[in-house]
Formats: sequence, C-alpha cells, structure tokens
Amino acid sequence: MKLYQKRLSESNYLEQLDIDFSPHVFLLFVSPQFEAVEEFVTHLSSEYPASIVFGCSTSGEIMGNKVTDNSISLTAISLDHTEVRLEEVSLTEVKEDSREAGKLLCKRLAEDDLKHILVLSDGLKVNGAELVAGFHEVVSENVSITGGLAGDGPDFKKTFIISNGKLVDGVIAGLAFYGDKLKVGFGSQGGWDSFGAERLVTKSDKNILYELDGEPALKLYKTYLGEKAQDLPGSGLLFPLSLRTDASTEPVVRTILAVDEENQSMTFAGNLPEGAYVRLMKANIDRLIDGAEGSAKISEEIIDTKSQLAILVSCVGRRLVLKQLVEEEVEVVNEILGDQVVTTGFYSYGEIAPFNKFSPCSLHNQTMTITTLAE
Repeated sequence: MKLYQKRLSESNYLEQLDIDFSPHVFLLFVSPQFEAVEEFVTHLSSEYPASIVFGCSTSGEIMGNKVTDNSISLTAISLDHTEVRLEEVSLTEVKEDSREAGKLLCKRLAEDDLKHILVLSDGLKVNGAELVAGFHEVVSENVSITGGLAGDGPDFKKTFIISNGKLVDGVIAGLAFYGDKLKVGFGSQGGWDSFGAERLVTKSDKNILYELDGEPALKLYKTYLGEKAQDLPGSGLLFPLSLRTDASTEPVVRTILAVDEENQSMTFAGNLPEGAYVRLMKANIDRLIDGAEGSAKISEEIIDTKSQLAILVSCVGRRLVLKQLVEEEVEVVNEILGDQVVTTGFYSYGEIAPFNKFSPCSLHNQTMTITTLAE
C-alpha cells in the first residue's frame, strides 16, 4: 500500500500534487464551507481519470493529529494486492427507503472475494439504522462494513457525497475492497455518562420518537435541557439518548437530527422502536478521550498487524463537547496506532461499525469509530 496526504485550503487547492505513484483511490473529506469543492473535484478527476474520487462533507476534517475546518483532507491510496470498486445508490431509486438502499448497494458490490466495504452516506435524508439493516440482509458475516454519515458542521441543513467524481446528495456510496491480502481492523467506543430515569418508548415510527412513558417526547426531553432547549436541535448533540431494546443487548447511542414543535416529536439518526428503553446522556471529557483510546486498541487487536491507514469517523457531538481539546482524542488514537500509520477522517452525523470482531456492523452516534487497513 502506498499513501500520500495533503491538506488543501482555498488558496492552494489547485496546486500540483506531488504523488510518485498512480492512485487507485482519492479519499476526500471536505468542509461544506469550502466554496471551490466542486471545481476541485472536477479538476482532480480530470488530472487522474483512472482514479476513484470518493468522499463526503464533514463537521471537521481530520488529518494526522489535526482537526480543521474550511479545508479538504486528501489521501491518495495505491493498493498492491487489493482490487477496489465504487458503487452508489440514490434514495430516489428506492423510493426513499433506506433499508432497500442498503440492500441494493451491497448487491451491486457483491463478489466472492469481497473483504470490506467503506460506506459514506447522506447525513440528513438517510435513516442510518435502516440502512445498516439492509446491509445485514445481503452481506455475509465474513465481510466487514464501516463508515459514516456525512456532516454539515452543527447546522443540519445540507450534506453531500463525492462519488464518481461528482457532488451528490440523497446518495449512499460504498467503496468495496476485494482479495485476501487486505487486513482490516475496526473499533467503536463512546464515553458518555447516562443520567436520569430510564424511559419507555411508548410511541415511535422508525426514527421518529413521539412519546416516552406516554408523554410527548419533546416536551419531556426539554425538561432536562433547561435553557439549552431553545437551541434545539443543535443542543441535542450535547444530550444524546442511550437506547437498549432488551436487557441482553449492547446499548447504542442515538442523536437528534430534528425536532417538530407541532407534533412534539424528535427525529433521530437511527430507529427508536416501541418497547425500547432510553436514558439521557451527558459528556465526561476524560471518558470521551478514554473511549477514543479504547477504540484504537480494539482496532489494533482485530487487525493483528501494523496498520498502514486509519480512517477516523467521530461524531460532531463529541467535537462540540471537547471544543479546544478535540485534537486530544485524535492524538491518543495515533499514540496507540503508532508513527507508521497515516490518519485521515472526519466528524460525522453517525458512525457505522461493528461493536467487536464477532458482531455485525451497527449505526452508532457519539462514538469514535476507527477503521484500520494494511496489506
């Protein structure tokens, strides 16, 4: 595997890239405020017509130990023993059905030697939990899937995917890796503390929550937020929900995407089924950084070799909590992975990864999710 990285700004995005190999893939994580992104993607695709250009908008770009805004994190990748292919599915193809989109994407990528799929999805129009459920209906258990939902800072207005050299929305794209030489690791941990009473989901429709314990969900949620309730949905990133469907399942975290004052409902990045139990969560900075460290350790245990490339997908809510300490969670990951690893990534509206080596992928919110690759 050969790798090249460069951070691009509005002042240098058309500079010649000093790459001494032919990239199979350009991985781009882009600020939604980068005004020349479409021009740059068109330029890059014309300069490297044989390369896959793949990426998404972010809530912060990661490269090395740095987290930046108004930039493009570019990573060029050449693989020695692994084939790659990019496919996409538009929500319009499947009548806005996220589960069907997940199934169709995996069907388009299916081959006997499929090893891993890196998924990047529209961050606002896609139900991430339904998308992942669609993956499970098609992909065998020996294929790992990781990735995330595109971000738009804290604004929740518009996200985009870069697929086949174009900027598109309402799209889920998957970069598939084929062959038995590729080694893949992954880890996903949070670090949030639960508080308050556990509440029963008494009325919901997939990812729209209407009632908790028979009371209007938004009204009840606001009682916990106090003055921060006036800043919804953005302030909801600071107070996600911990969700468990039964006593034996691993809890997952769900983050608010939108609120509906008229219906007193809340829309989340993933499903909250009726009969499930939720508790409010709040941040503990030390535990968030410990969670990032734990995620790196898990990914290294699973890959069982020295990682060459690490793709970090961390939640925008973590960034809002960590503020000026945000780079500490990236630094601790790199300390675990070692100096030899090339690190890229972005802050997201949702993370996709298995809990551990023996579980299928899940939709997460408020986690640091890491994918490590080596040949």
